[in-house]
Amino acid sequence: MNDKVFSEEVMGKGTAIQPSEGKVFAPFDGQVEMIFHTNHAIGLKSNLGVEVLIHIGIDTVNLNGQYFTSHVQKGDTVKQGQLLIEFDQQNIQKAGYDTTTPVIITNTADYLEILPQEGKTNPVSGHQQPLLTVL
Repeated sequence: MNDKVFSEEVMGKGTAIQPSEGKVFAPFDGQVEMIFHTNHAIGLKSNLGVEVLIHIGIDTVNLNGQYFTSHVQKGDTVKQGQLLIEFDQQNIQKAGYDTTTPVIITNTADYLEILPQEGKTNPVSGHQQPLLTVL
């Protein structure tokens, strides 16, 4: 990762992906805990208690919401595979931003280990591929 906060696991363990399309889908059944007003990042909590931050791109907060559309709000209940956010990947990149997307387990300390799925490579194709195993 080209960002110290994520690469040094300050916010927790996780992985980073290069999206294959400009869409973020719910990784599990749960609830929207927070969504940045710029729609570039979303915090979710699974029904089993796993807390996840999905942060679209690096420094994309500087776009002030341009190129991002949220389909959910804080407090919404979501189902696995549900569309959460759409973003214009090409225009974000044209504006000079990296669209590498960290997926972080923010309550890492609550678990024994967070492991990336073996054999996963970037970009991710298909939104139903497991990325992480939480033990």
